[in-house]
Amino acid sequence: MKIAIVGAGIIGVTTAWELAADGHEVTVFERRGAAAEEASFANAGVVAPGYVTPWAAPGMRGKVLRSLLSTHGAIKLRWPISARDVGWMSRWQKACKLETYLANRSRMQRLAFYSRTRLHEITEARELSYERSDGYLVLLRSKREQKLVQPGLDVLREAGTNFREVDANEARRIEPALSTDTDLAGAIHLPDDEVANCRQFALLLKWEAEALGAQFHFNCDIAPLNRSAPTSLSLAAGSPALPFDAVVVCAGLASARLLRPLGLRIPLAPVYGHSISANIREPLNAPHSAVMDERYKVAISRLGQRVRVAGSAELGGSLDTMNPAALQTLYKVLQDWFPGAATLQSGVQQWKGARPMLPDGPPVLGASGVTGIWLNLGHGSSGWALSCGSARVLADLVGGRRPEIDLEGLGVERLMLA
Repeated sequence: MKIAIVGAGIIGVTTAWELAADGHEVTVFERRGAAAEEASFANAGVVAPGYVTPWAAPGMRGKVLRSLLSTHGAIKLRWPISARDVGWMSRWQKACKLETYLANRSRMQRLAFYSRTRLHEITEARELSYERSDGYLVLLRSKREQKLVQPGLDVLREAGTNFREVDANEARRIEPALSTDTDLAGAIHLPDDEVANCRQFALLLKWEAEALGAQFHFNCDIAPLNRSAPTSLSLAAGSPALPFDAVVVCAGLASARLLRPLGLRIPLAPVYGHSISANIREPLNAPHSAVMDERYKVAISRLGQRVRVAGSAELGGSLDTMNPAALQTLYKVLQDWFPGAATLQSGVQQWKGARPMLPDGPPVLGASGVTGIWLNLGHGSSGWALSCGSARVLADLVGGRRPEIDLEGLGVERLMLA
């Protein structure tokens, strides 16, 4: 089939690769000047399937309120708050019910474990070389945090995740550079999880897709789809329509605008995150792989000769306005655990990205209900962890094959019933 893909983030690129590998004629349209320049650009890079869970969870409303009052709180509301954001928060609150959370968590983790397997298969088969390290360590600053994470550990056990609860001494043997000046009650070690450079992988896989005949067109802002000819695409600035047999929408936040004329109301909202990336000054003072500060929800990752610190979750505001308080928290957590690891006087990359998040957590995969229009969107902060599996599922559905995992609750009908 002649298939168009709208969006060349990690979701669009992996989808292009899988469809091209299946023998389809693939054309990708991206509004930016290169692949993986939005949410995929400078994220934490952590691939930890057991920790992929919905934002909408029991008790989250209270956690959000407490976080709003904390200087270094992980979750913030920013002005202006749009009507879209208010509507999204209303649906998010409804999804915090226990039964809804349990169902969505199961859906996300099923996809996440499959996706990690697919990531490894692609990496091995194509002999891709990108910045990556094995292992993930969740740092617990206090006894209280050790107690609070126990329900989460039950989730890991149910999912069959390989992990160990370790004391502070063992945590520092796993990550020898951890500062002894910061209180550490213990940690959770996940040896099978990893950190990897999402953007590097995306660029490598783009080249592999091109080798199979896929074509990528950049600086192409696609107009909203037309109900009378939904599989014909034209530029927002005006151009002749190009017909395709199928269109896959992987355009992140822009997906809602593209799909609205077809009668599809996708409740996407941007949840903003920040990161800083800096060159390693002294390798002995830097992490071996990735750690997560459970209290501040900040990840510190080793990516080759750089350290990346990523975190924060902001609803409202704008992508163009960097939040100094969020950056301050990132610098604080880095200093707490790995003082002297990075060169911070110059060459620091500060980044803010918009995660395209659905209110209940899981992405939407598969048929849209409109003939020829397929969806692979709404992955939120888990796009990297879910990308390879989502792409394989989508390609199987387009090809009329049964996917290797249960897709219950991952279709667009979930949003229509909410």
